[in-house]
Amino acid sequence: MKESRESDWQPLSEAVLNDPVAAYDDMRRRCPVAYSETFGWSVFRHADLARVLADHETFSNVVSSRRSVPNGMDPPEHTVYRRALEPQLAPEQVQLFEPVCRGLAAELLQALAGGVLDAMDDFAAPFSVRSQCAFLGWPAALAEPLRAWARRNHEATLAADRAALAALASEFRAYVEEQLAARRAAGASGSDVMARLMRVRVNGALLTDDELTSVLRNWTVGEIGSLAAGIGIVVHELAQNSDLQRRLRAEPGSIPLAIEEILRVTGPLLMNRRVARRDVELGGRRIAAGERLTLMWVAANRDPEVFEAPERVQLDRDQSQNLLYGAGIHVCPGAPLARLELRVAIEELLRRAPFELGGEPVPAIYPAHGWRSLPVRFA
Repeated sequence: MKESRESDWQPLSEAVLNDPVAAYDDMRRRCPVAYSETFGWSVFRHADLARVLADHETFSNVVSSRRSVPNGMDPPEHTVYRRALEPQLAPEQVQLFEPVCRGLAAELLQALAGGVLDAMDDFAAPFSVRSQCAFLGWPAALAEPLRAWARRNHEATLAADRAALAALASEFRAYVEEQLAARRAAGASGSDVMARLMRVRVNGALLTDDELTSVLRNWTVGEIGSLAAGIGIVVHELAQNSDLQRRLRAEPGSIPLAIEEILRVTGPLLMNRRVARRDVELGGRRIAAGERLTLMWVAANRDPEVFEAPERVQLDRDQSQNLLYGAGIHVCPGAPLARLELRVAIEELLRRAPFELGGEPVPAIYPAHGWRSLPVRFA
């Protein structure tokens, strides 16, 4: 039976929302496993997150009544779905997409010659959604509707508007059904990712339309939001650090490592959820079966017990403990694609003239992280 508890903190207070990184750092120091009505048990320390990620028998990924394939599943169901889907995001498969991805980034930047651009609205957001459409094999005409859909989904999530979220789920399903119908009319024999997903079998059976919609929604929501946020965070760091810009232009092989380290310091994804499957003690707190946990990625990746001077960007840092893409059986399956797109976007930006901040950035609004607006001026 769950206990009645006092909240240790208020995660949606104005002070926390105005500076979540500082607030999470503070909570990691003074109350590393903290209770609130909003988030349940928030887990801030790297060691505690690592324990949760490794113990899927105690901490479940089934956090919603809506079936989520495969990330909202536990073993053994998760194992068979993950194994069937992973080949579509394998590094060697993703690498074939690089020329298309690079062409999209170069085309966007070519159209932004001179003056001040908003690195989010003019580059990161359109690149993310166009890249996702191209990777899936969806028409380029869907890019702007999907971008608008993602924005409304974010707003409805912030407002906890269940009716709006249900309507948005139906809208996304309609996009998927349109693409499925087009491929079925052509014999579903195409070579793009969407067509290949339609031929995936789990336990001998093709994925249902519900399952395909769930997979594609998980990939699209994560890709559009997190990729755009990640690009903006890296661009912001480089715009303030001319020495690092010069180093990366001289040593382009260091760009992937720089991206991982910058996003360790300020991650694009604030948190994920779990549910306790049985009574457990974590960080000295008693958590009852059925209670919610919120894994605070940004706080864990700034834990001084794991990363010396964690607030500093250091390219020679060991990244083996970086939780940017999670860890364990639920490590992000789209990490190879995200790494490729991030690298290509930053490489193409660095091919242009040196850049600096061109105005005051506007922080993103929870549950997003990073920047809503990021003015950048090229020399």
